[in-house]
Amino acid sequence: MTDRAFLKAGHPPTLLAAFLYFDMAFMVWALLGPLGVQIAAELQLNAAQKGFMVAVPILSGALLRLPAGILVDRIKPKLTGIIGQVIVLSSLLGAWIFGVHGYLQVLLLGVLLGVAGASFAVALPLASRWYPPEYQGTALGIAGAGNSGTVFAALFAPSLAAALGWTSVFGLAAIPVGIVFVIYLVIARDAPNPPPVKSLMAYLTVLKIGDAWWFMFFYSVTFGGFSGLASSLSIYFNSEYGLSPVVAGYFTAACVFAGSLVRPIGGALADRVGGVRALTVLYIIAAIAVTLVSFRPPQAWMALTLFVAAMLALGMGNGSVFQIVPQRFRAEIGVMTGLVGMTGGVGGFYLASSLGLSKQISGSYQPGLLVFALLALLALVGLTSIKRRWRTTWGATLGLARI
Repeated sequence: MTDRAFLKAGHPPTLLAAFLYFDMAFMVWALLGPLGVQIAAELQLNAAQKGFMVAVPILSGALLRLPAGILVDRIKPKLTGIIGQVIVLSSLLGAWIFGVHGYLQVLLLGVLLGVAGASFAVALPLASRWYPPEYQGTALGIAGAGNSGTVFAALFAPSLAAALGWTSVFGLAAIPVGIVFVIYLVIARDAPNPPPVKSLMAYLTVLKIGDAWWFMFFYSVTFGGFSGLASSLSIYFNSEYGLSPVVAGYFTAACVFAGSLVRPIGGALADRVGGVRALTVLYIIAAIAVTLVSFRPPQAWMALTLFVAAMLALGMGNGSVFQIVPQRFRAEIGVMTGLVGMTGGVGGFYLASSLGLSKQISGSYQPGLLVFALLALLALVGLTSIKRRWRTTWGATLGLARI
């Protein structure tokens, strides 16, 4: 996937720092999902409350990505990342020391953990600014593979909670987060030629460009699907198939691992064949897999297989979207990362909360899953309608890079 030219093109230590920071941030951001079964049992939450509980960190992280993206352009990515990591560490230690004693406190913790979700708008520009257009998909795929941190949350959080209590998990999570914080301080460097600082209103001018809205919608489906499912699947497998919290966490980890592992592959594939072509196939696969799983396969392993297929497509789609974004908005990559990342998180909030509401109102997850499959098909239709214009206008000036 990488070659000597790629390694020489940028700054590998910063790329590694961006990946590690993103990895630990995503682990923290996703903690309430794997702990959801145990938290809900202790606090006696209904299906809608469970869905909202795991969706709040996603929404908080989504909304914070825009100010984080603006800060990246004004005070540079490294300092923005330092501020975010300090807030996250403080939140984890506070939850561990003082405890979490009710539904409202869980929601407040979810809001604070959303700061970790805003890392998306920091880690990607930190890496992106070091690399030329022809390596954007690969570089951002590697940095973005930090969403594999959700695997650690799904694998270890339920079993640690069973052994030590779920509030203890927050204190334990602070250990690797603190270690990565030190590594980040030592090896991360801002790129030497950042774009010029603009006024705050100037950042919002990108919203006047139609392509910005397309990217926001495309990512709300790919990343929204990934993050929404990552936060909801432990509860889903426990509710639908009676799996224990630990086993449901293992099933969730398998799905999340699949989606995380292939994000760099999706970016590299998009570098090779073009992001539009890659996304076309991936939206189709995701829509089919989610539609089939909505009919509740009779065995848990069958649902697992379909969710893995969906997560593979969505994970690769995340990498593919961000192969295209820097080509179109290279000078505004900070704010565009914030905007696109924000809508990706909003998509995740929608999916996680809608699944809980769907189960509460209808007794089934099917309506929520089918609506999401429809959104994937709408994204496919939108992509098909604009690809020719992209390739014959700004896409025609990219040289070696492909869209």
